[in-house]
Amino acid sequence: MLKQQLQLKLTQKLSPQQIQLMKLVQLPTLAFEQRVKEELEENPALEATEEHQDWEQEEAPEDDYNTNDEYEDNQIIEADAINVDEYLSDDEIPDYRLYANNYHEDDAFGLPYREEVSFHQYLIEQLNTFRLGEKEREIAEFLVGSINDNGYIRRSMSDIADDLAFTQNVYTDEKEVEHILKTVIFQLDPAGIGARDLQESLIVQLKRKPQTAITELAITILTENFDIFSKKHYDKLIQKYNISEETLKEVIQEVEKLNPKPGSSYAEGSKFTEQVVPDFTVTINDGELELSLNGRNAPELHVSQEYTEMFKTYRDSAEKDKQKQKEAVEFIKQKLDAAKWFIDAIKQRQNTLLVTMNAIMLHQKEYFLTGDETKIKPLILKDIAESIGMDISTISRVANSKFVSTPYGTKPVKAFFSEAIKNDEGEDISTYEVKKILQTIIEGENKRKPYTDDKLMELLKEKGYPIARRTIAKYREQLDIPVARLRKEL
Repeated sequence: MLKQQLQLKLTQKLSPQQIQLMKLVQLPTLAFEQRVKEELEENPALEATEEHQDWEQEEAPEDDYNTNDEYEDNQIIEADAINVDEYLSDDEIPDYRLYANNYHEDDAFGLPYREEVSFHQYLIEQLNTFRLGEKEREIAEFLVGSINDNGYIRRSMSDIADDLAFTQNVYTDEKEVEHILKTVIFQLDPAGIGARDLQESLIVQLKRKPQTAITELAITILTENFDIFSKKHYDKLIQKYNISEETLKEVIQEVEKLNPKPGSSYAEGSKFTEQVVPDFTVTINDGELELSLNGRNAPELHVSQEYTEMFKTYRDSAEKDKQKQKEAVEFIKQKLDAAKWFIDAIKQRQNTLLVTMNAIMLHQKEYFLTGDETKIKPLILKDIAESIGMDISTISRVANSKFVSTPYGTKPVKAFFSEAIKNDEGEDISTYEVKKILQTIIEGENKRKPYTDDKLMELLKEKGYPIARRTIAKYREQLDIPVARLRKEL
């Protein structure tokens, strides 16, 4: 049974302009510049200001434009009802002609690219220096292809021999594959490449070094007692090999010079250095903080004069075919609307970024004035959202992928947000403060007898920070500090 009924309900709907603004807010500077470039290419009614351009008439201020107007696809716009003066201005000099760039135009271009050779191709090229038969060459290349980014082969020689038979039609056995590994792959640079585990890699690297009494002793210790050495049971090694503590210390220093991930030495050197462009700059002037937005976030855009003139011409035309005139006016108006919406969204983006970062700067004022990380106060997204009257999602978009240049280096905006814990006086303190104190305690410990996590918990409690042992372990891992046993030194 069909029936009709009326239903009244409230719904929340985002306008296209709001969606566009949210997308722009979350973009960092370089991505934002690319987005502006794409919009300029897609919309002919939007133009970037160039100093050599002379305009007879200029566009209207965007403040007078209502961005909430929405037009359905099937709506017909009456040409006579459109006021072209909304897009034009009587000002002798428009706003965009008064702007000044604060960065060189060459800054808009990225770094030049360089030709790169992959890690595996680098190893394959080294095989050309060996006298290898066709079968040996195929085995060697297959072994190179089995090396991971850290420089290790994590597969057994028998599995590799089977794969060679099934995929390359090369029939071999485990002994032949291992022979190629040791006589060819182990001779490639960087030293230690192709090893099957850390122990083998370190031994290969030591054998490639000039042989001395210390390197030979290091090879012996790693070959016979790698587990004891890695766990730093130094007393057992001194007793077993009848050596002095000073000699063992020299062995340890020799091993510490080796690379536990030989593949990373090439991979890291061949990677592009990431270019970080700060979105904000915080400076100190006469003891006061000053915040500025990167000028590259404030492009000089305006509505095309050619399109506004075209709009006016179609509106004033007296052609007989009114339908075609309406279609042309509607198309031009849509392009003009899109241009003005984009310009307005950029202005709102600039305001959102500045307001949000200013609130963060004021909340962390002590840190920005001193550079002391222990001065960073507890801060969550909700705190900033409530202080400036914005939604938490907007604050999250601003904090994500944005960087700020400070007198103490360029830092991500999200670094100024931290959890809060209570000290023994019931005061909220930042986890940054606890981590800094924890790091200071560990740096000052006796490395012959480093503090355990339980001892660190007691020391922090004495300083007024009652923290559980598992929390100590979590903070230590975040600081990339190993457990006490691995911090032990002679």
